[in-house]
Amino acid sequence: MTALRKVAAVESGAAVRLQNADWVAVADALHARGYATLSSVLDPSKCQAVRELYERPALFRSRVVMARHGFGQGEYQYFSYPLSVEIDALRHDFYRPLAPVANIWAERLGSDRRYPAELDDYLARCHHQGQKRPTPLLLKYGPGDYNRQHQDLYGGEQFPLQAAVLLSAPGSDFAGGEFVLTETAPRRQTRAEVVPLTQGDVVIFAVNHRPVPSAKGFSRVAMRHGVSTVRVGLRMTLGIIFHDAA
Repeated sequence: MTALRKVAAVESGAAVRLQNADWVAVADALHARGYATLSSVLDPSKCQAVRELYERPALFRSRVVMARHGFGQGEYQYFSYPLSVEIDALRHDFYRPLAPVANIWAERLGSDRRYPAELDDYLARCHHQGQKRPTPLLLKYGPGDYNRQHQDLYGGEQFPLQAAVLLSAPGSDFAGGEFVLTETAPRRQTRAEVVPLTQGDVVIFAVNHRPVPSAKGFSRVAMRHGVSTVRVGLRMTLGIIFHDAA
């Protein structure tokens, strides 16, 4: 069975889990702390099927070795268009419940930008502005690898939220490699948060800025994300970014 056929059931199981998720609680967590988690969106067999896609170079538009660019250590590959049906479905299914949160954040930050209800309409906006390269990616970290704190911006058009699915099992496939978020507010020291994840879990988090309550309504704080050093084993992640790249 090919890797693409093995991954063919991702959409059905994940779609049901996403439809049944408590998106009100997810929105509340995003408003309160800038990130939220969903448990077991992909089961272990589906995680394995997605990991195996990494060895199919025809599915990807580019491969990045992080050390060459000062990003950290490890590597990742960006999927090419057309995306596989399964990855495309996950991207759409995450976008729909997150668009209302994105619009609330825009309003709170004083922006007149609004995000359409459907991903295809949002991608049309990206493409109109010259951002036409797909951004979903698979990331691979081995022993000693890590990802420096960063933001996935890719151009002037940015959806304010993104998602990552942990495809490997902590304590079994790898040790270390924690997902780390940092938040920097004006005139305050940076705050770090380690987000515990198990295989198949999803973390949804701010791409760039998020609104936080302040004396004058809401203020803007910057968030970055990264991965701490993997001590042993292999850690793989599926990253789902909604805006395309220039």
